[in-house]
Amino acid sequence: MNKSGRESGKKCILAVDDAVIVLRRIVDALEEFYDVVTVNSGVRALKYLEKEKPDLILLDIRMMPKDGIETLQEIRLMEDRADIPVIMLTGVEDKEFVMEGIKLGICDYILKPFFPDDLLERIQRALESSGEGHTQRAGAAEEL
Repeated sequence: MNKSGRESGKKCILAVDDAVIVLRRIVDALEEFYDVVTVNSGVRALKYLEKEKPDLILLDIRMMPKDGIETLQEIRLMEDRADIPVIMLTGVEDKEFVMEGIKLGICDYILKPFFPDDLLERIQRALESSGEGHTQRAGAAEEL
């Protein structure tokens, strides 16, 4: 687990993906504007969430042994964690998974591979929608 401290005053993003290369791309895209914590499984994400409350979660769908939907179901049952905005980040365009995620309150869905600017814009939009917007990023890109 790569754990960044909150001393910077930046918002914290929890990135959950079983592919190290994807986690590296997320960190590269976000670290200038956010503290990024990476974990490589839903089980580790839940363990992290027992102690910490990030401002937003990027969650892959296809992981083992606990997939993103199962992980999200458990997050939504956690006291004081159910309201964390979640963006599903996945390489699968699967309508069933998307619909299940929507039922569980995801705020967005991004297909991999993603463009860093698109990821930043969607995170900004999700944080603003949840009342957690930040002003760290000057000149945020326009809405899509």
